[in-house]
Amino acid sequence: MEHDHLHEVAARMAAIRRDIHAHPELAWHERRTAALVASQLEALGIEHFSGLARTGIVGVLRFGEGGPAIGLRADMDALPLDELNVIPYRSTHPGVMHACGHDGHTAMLLGAAELLAGWRGRSDLRGTVYLIFQPAEEHHGGGRMMVEEGLFERFPMQWVFGLHNWPGLPAGALAVHDGPVMAGADVFEITLVGRGGHAAMPHQAVDVIIAASALVQAIQTLVARTLDPQQPAVVSVTRLHAGHADNVLPEQAVLGGTVRSFSAAVQATLEDGLQRLCNGIETSYRVQARLDYRRGYPPTINDATASALCRLVAGEVAAGGQVFDQLPASMGAEDFSYLAQVVPGCYVWLGNGEGEGGCMLHSPHYDFNDEIIVTGLRYWLRLTELLLTR
Repeated sequence: MEHDHLHEVAARMAAIRRDIHAHPELAWHERRTAALVASQLEALGIEHFSGLARTGIVGVLRFGEGGPAIGLRADMDALPLDELNVIPYRSTHPGVMHACGHDGHTAMLLGAAELLAGWRGRSDLRGTVYLIFQPAEEHHGGGRMMVEEGLFERFPMQWVFGLHNWPGLPAGALAVHDGPVMAGADVFEITLVGRGGHAAMPHQAVDVIIAASALVQAIQTLVARTLDPQQPAVVSVTRLHAGHADNVLPEQAVLGGTVRSFSAAVQATLEDGLQRLCNGIETSYRVQARLDYRRGYPPTINDATASALCRLVAGEVAAGGQVFDQLPASMGAEDFSYLAQVVPGCYVWLGNGEGEGGCMLHSPHYDFNDEIIVTGLRYWLRLTELLLTR
């Protein structure tokens, strides 16, 4: 009977997921999605609080007296992308698309909320579950804002858990990492100022094109010749803008990019390295070089005890018993990191499937695989049960 009910809930959550997919909303604008979440929690009689980090919602389920408090988190925002899928629930908002599966994450946590609400009469459960529906994960730091606005003061918890679908992994499989799971993501911009002039008379100018070209090449040595080879990191120059005319040497060049790593020490080393290269370029090429380095999402680091618990749960609920615990961490970034910096946490990957169903994240062809909702529900339920009956 419980098995049938689980699949019934999963089917309804798939319909909700498709509705959210058809009406995607960008970071800080998840008003329709938040209203849908609030109405679902209201219908279930789940106490909930709105307005944290603008559109965030936290639901509260209490079981008995005492016990631990845990947080289960899902993200709600979409990406600024035109969808290329030809599906009945294709995005109805031009230039906005759920290309990362946050529609599925929201639906799975709503389904877990419904099933957990049905446990309120269980006498063996002790503790509190906070259902965290977070806005603005995509590059806007909604998780950071939730923390800054008092998430853990208003809803004190001992553990926090996150889940993200992962294309390329078999559908319903789970991956659990020890330690780093997602990289920190910083951005930098370097402005080079020289002296413009006629392209036919370069000796009368200070050429920022030459300086910028040398700097791009030098930046490629930062990881290879500055870091321990066993410390993974990436520094990528992703844009370079200078000049507008074929016969003019421009006055200014601007280049920028991203730095990815798994530790604060490596972040600091690479920031210092970029500044050192800028200083050298100034001396060698007679330009002015100004570095603007901005720290972005910190690395997402799984707590050892939390990941052990999640690995145990994954072994029980993963489709076909497929649990991956030796996968390399991703150089992608995730603002769940802000939550896991405050309380012990674990962030796992749920296989979205291979081939057509596993189209990569942030692709205009991506779609969340509704078949994995059942595994997501089982994961949230069993994890909650394990922690509230210990």
